[in-house]
Amino acid sequence: MRTLKIIGMVLICLSFLNISCRDTAPQSELPPQKTEMASTEKTEATEKVTAQNAVVKKAKNAPPTVKKTAPVEKLKATFIELGSVNCVPCKMMAPIVEEIKNEYAGQVKVIFYDVWKPEGRPFGDKYKIRAIPTQVFLDADGKEYFRHEGYFPKDEIISVLKEAGVN
Repeated sequence: MRTLKIIGMVLICLSFLNISCRDTAPQSELPPQKTEMASTEKTEATEKVTAQNAVVKKAKNAPPTVKKTAPVEKLKATFIELGSVNCVPCKMMAPIVEEIKNEYAGQVKVIFYDVWKPEGRPFGDKYKIRAIPTQVFLDADGKEYFRHEGYFPKDEIISVLKEAGVN
């Protein structure tokens, strides 16, 4: 406890010395400072701040706006591929996974987790995989309805997706 008090006192003294040394340094050692803005810079800065304030005021007083977007089709299934970029069967699955992602965009969410990397390991635990690659299929409510381990041909994946109502 006594040591902490001494350290605290030393730090206070050092900070005081540091402040007082900076205040008493000769002007020639201090870096030159820009003391005044040119009048055009002042005008530009003032206009910029005024414009920003006007936008903020307008945003506060304006009624909420609703953005109109194209109707979003509800996802019918999620296809999760758990594997690794270094695994041979996983490499064979990569183009199939990409094709499914492109062909069924808007209907199927496709996710790949590399379970050999630190950021992917928790998903291996979450889905309790025993081998890679493992494919997990979730319905629109997020509930697992099908699982497969190993290489999975595209036509069989499509038939599993059709079980969830994918066209």
